[in-house]
Order: sequence, then C-alpha cells, then structure tokens
Amino acid sequence: MRVTTRRGNNLDSVRMHNLSTVLTIAHHVGPVSRSDVTRETGLNRSTIGALVGELVELGLVTESGPNANLRVGRPSPVISPNPRIAALAVNPEIDAVTVGLVGLDGRVQQRRRVALDHVPSPDEAVAAAAGAITGLIETASVERVVGVGVAMPGLVRPADGLVRRAPHLGWVDVPFAQMLTDATGLPVRASNDAQLGAYAEHVFGAGVGVSELIYVNGGSSGIGGGVILGGAAFTGAAGHAGELGHVRVGSSDAVDSGGLAGTFEAEVSRARLLAALGLEGASIDADGLTAAILASDDPAVRAEVHRQLELLGIALSTALTLFNPRLVVLGGFLATIYQADGAVLDRAVARATLPETLEGVQITRTRLGSDILLIGASELAFEALLSDPASLGGASA
Repeated sequence: MRVTTRRGNNLDSVRMHNLSTVLTIAHHVGPVSRSDVTRETGLNRSTIGALVGELVELGLVTESGPNANLRVGRPSPVISPNPRIAALAVNPEIDAVTVGLVGLDGRVQQRRRVALDHVPSPDEAVAAAAGAITGLIETASVERVVGVGVAMPGLVRPADGLVRRAPHLGWVDVPFAQMLTDATGLPVRASNDAQLGAYAEHVFGAGVGVSELIYVNGGSSGIGGGVILGGAAFTGAAGHAGELGHVRVGSSDAVDSGGLAGTFEAEVSRARLLAALGLEGASIDADGLTAAILASDDPAVRAEVHRQLELLGIALSTALTLFNPRLVVLGGFLATIYQADGAVLDRAVARATLPETLEGVQITRTRLGSDILLIGASELAFEALLSDPASLGGASA
C-alpha cells in the first residue's frame, strides 16, 4: 500500500512530512531496502537518498551495503532503525510494575519487574516505576531515551493520560502520566493497555497487513480488548472502546472490578488459574504462569482451563458479531489457555457465532508474546519523534 505524501508550497513542511514517512517505514518494517522505501512513498530516488542521509546524520537510522538477496535487480542499500534510540515502557498491575527499555527497532532490550505484595497506590506505582527507570537508564547501552509510554489496565483519557478508572487498582481520576513526568523528568504518555497491544500486534506482530483485528489481553489486572478497523485503532468517542472484559457472558452473580455481574472478567481471571495451580500471584510473571499451565497434568487445572475457554468463546462471539474482524489475537493468560487446548475455544466460538460471520476468521496467539504491552506502550513515546524526526525530543541517556 502506498504511503500518501503531502505536497504543497511549504517546502519545509513537506520535507518534515517526508522525513517522518521514511523514518516510520524504517521503524515499522526495517531493515528495509532504499528501493522499497522509494516504491512505498512514490518519491524519487534522489529525494529518498537525501532523506535517508538526513536521518543517518540525526542518528535515527543506519544504512548498510546492498543485500542482493532482497530483490531481483540492482541491489539497494538497506535502512535500519537505530536500536540505540530508545523509549521506556511502563505497565502497572495489581501485583507488579513492569518497566521495559525498547529500541527504535521495536525490540525490548531490557525489562525490570518490581513485584508487589499488595495493590499499589498511584504514589507507590510511580515510585516503583521511577526506580526501575533509573536503573535501566544507568545500565542501558543507548544514545538517547525519547520518553515514556504507559500501558494502563483501565480507562485513560488520551489527551493528558489521566486514568479515569482502573478498577483493579482502585484508581479514579489519577493524573498518572503527569506524576511520572514529575518523578523522572521525562515526557510521559499513557493509554489503555489492550488498545496499545492491538496496535503493537497490528504493526509488528501477527496483525501486520491485516486491516480488521481484535486483540484481547488477560492480565493480573483483568481483561481488556483493543480493536483495529480499516487499519486504524478504533477507540470510541471517549477512548474507552474494546472493554470486552465487561461483556456479560452468563447469569452468575459474581461481579467484576467495575461491579457488573456475570461478565467475562468476573468469571475468567489469572487469579482462578493460579488458585488451580496452587501458586502465589506476586511470585510468578506471565512467562512463569504459561510454563506452569502447559506443564500441568492436574485434572483440576485442565477443568479450569476448559471452563475459561468456553466463556472466552462466548465473549469472542459478541466481538466477532459486532466488528467482523479477519483476525483475533489473544495475549496474556488468554494466549496460554488457548495454547493449552485451542480446540475447546474453536468449538465454543463456532457454537455461538453465525457461520457467515465466522467465515475466514483466524484466532491466534500474540506473536509478540509477553513483550506486547511494553512494545505497545513504547509506541506512545516514539510518536513525537516519528512525527518530527528533526526534533529529537527527549532526554539523553
């Protein structure tokens, strides 16, 4: 698909836009040949050469010799995003605060998980994140940190990162982004964790090239969803779309974190899986839980996995009926239980969904694994740099 380039009388504005376009392609696709960038943008080769040269001078991309294996014809230099330009990503949950360092190549270079024995207050979460950020910056082999992105398990006001409601954390109207900026001196942006996961999977994972996608995440702080429609994030009027955890899936009196009864989140949780396994939540991360579930041959664990998959099927049928996506991506513990016995979910979805709606739909686990929310959060921090590469806003590491 060709990237539209802006043309007009303001040559500086056009140059900035084209510089942004080339850097974004390198960030999302790289390593990428210069000839492919030329073809993608519709700009001529000399213009692309000048833009790439400027990005190299800014230290945002590197250029290597031609790779004759990339394409038949005259070899073209290869452009790669500079992984030493980095962003920080923060994911607060009820039992831990995880912080990651993500390069401009979209890869998580380091992560620190600060385990907690209680649900953190906003001040405690900021302190844990700030401490981990300081530690990562001190040990990181990077040239520049451009900012911080926060993947928040709750409803977030996109304009200023105000956490309107994070039910599992018990936070209401918390200015978390500003608090973290005050603590670190870095620019901070925040958004809903599952919406960021959907975007990350669309750009870097199983959803590359898919214009209609639903991502559903299961974490210690509940269940969330993100939707990509027409190749763009669908967030709703106030930015709160995709909250699949609060969809009703039965007549149970059990209530979710928002006080709603019989919902998907009320019945399906990481805590129930941990209880079946006999494990403590604070002592085990996402990868550890996955390993424990896949290694267990306990009938009680298998029964709980099957029960949750059946309810996941009901919730997904609602999403499929509403949005008619081509792809459903599962993350967190939902990806794990699907990996454990995907046939149970496939049958549950088929029973609850019209055949025509289900036709051509693929259900899969996230390709980005446990890094997905950190990668998604880092995109918030990279956004200003991608929009205006010449600015190099942020703080040096």
